[in-house]
Amino acid sequence: MNLHNLKPAEGSVKKSAKIIGRGQGSGKGGTATRGHKGAKSRSGYSKKIGFEGGQMPLQRRVPKFGFTNINRKDYKGVNIDTLEAYHAEGRFSETVTVEDLINQGLVYKNDLVKILGRGDISSSLNITAHKFTASAKAAIEKAGGKAEIA
Repeated sequence: MNLHNLKPAEGSVKKSAKIIGRGQGSGKGGTATRGHKGAKSRSGYSKKIGFEGGQMPLQRRVPKFGFTNINRKDYKGVNIDTLEAYHAEGRFSETVTVEDLINQGLVYKNDLVKILGRGDISSSLNITAHKFTASAKAAIEKAGGKAEIA
């Protein structure tokens, strides 16, 4: 064994792609394959979200209009004909609360519930919800039930 024929053990050295940015002798020195000038050639470059190379970005080109009220309350509507059908199937008792509607999958647990007046109701149900339309309230009371606001 001499100095001229020394080599590392088999599999201990992994040859990777040509190393860049280590001088002209490497063949990839100077600009280190980044090209000349411009933001992408500089260190610390990161493309900003929505950047389109200096062109006016889409989110600034599209016109904005309207108003979004951050205090708006959205109610999930449930019609009285749905309540009647569920009662006929035996899914609801004589009293229907918001928890019952959640358990039956008609609304989610954080929803505000509004009872709407579509259809007819013949059962006398005591319904508790966050809001009622005038027609729904009238139909429920005409059938002998109660409309209570939770």
